[in-house]
Amino acid sequence: MALIVGLGNPGPKYAGNRHNVGFMVTHHLAERWRAPAWREKFSGLFTKTTLGGEDVVLLEPMTYMNLSGESVQKAMRFFKVSLDQVVVVHDELDHPFGEMKIKVGGGTAGHNGLKSIVQHCGGNGFTRIRFGIGRPRHGAVDKYVLSDFSSEESIETDTLIERAADMAEAVVRDGTEKAMRKFHRR
Repeated sequence: MALIVGLGNPGPKYAGNRHNVGFMVTHHLAERWRAPAWREKFSGLFTKTTLGGEDVVLLEPMTYMNLSGESVQKAMRFFKVSLDQVVVVHDELDHPFGEMKIKVGGGTAGHNGLKSIVQHCGGNGFTRIRFGIGRPRHGAVDKYVLSDFSSEESIETDTLIERAADMAEAVVRDGTEKAMRKFHRR
């Protein structure tokens, strides 16, 4: 079983924000896989489906970003998922817009959603799909991540969400190492 967690903030006010790319990717995966309707549980929304014969749970914590780990911990406990079966899709300030990487472990780089998951779920041994949003040219980081993509960026966003979904799917189908080799070619 795999638990794919999209990070974001609930509600229409945040729907198009850079900080919500995780939700955008999990929604795309649910549509792609024709998953059942989303249900409320685990302080979040989830749906369960199969991919290549393996059960996959998609989770969107509704706790707001800073408390995401509470929701992830509840889902992990219920589905008896270990940390190495968790894939987290999140925005990444340290990568330029559009750059994406798969990573296991590592620090949180100040990302409060990741900090919460590490704190509540027993460590950093989960897989991450790091969706590059770049850093703001000026202004505060918090205002930047809670703003929508620029009109220029929006042109590419659908294609990038598709690529991030491909990466998450490859992690589930082929394992993290194979997925990294496939998507990190130079």
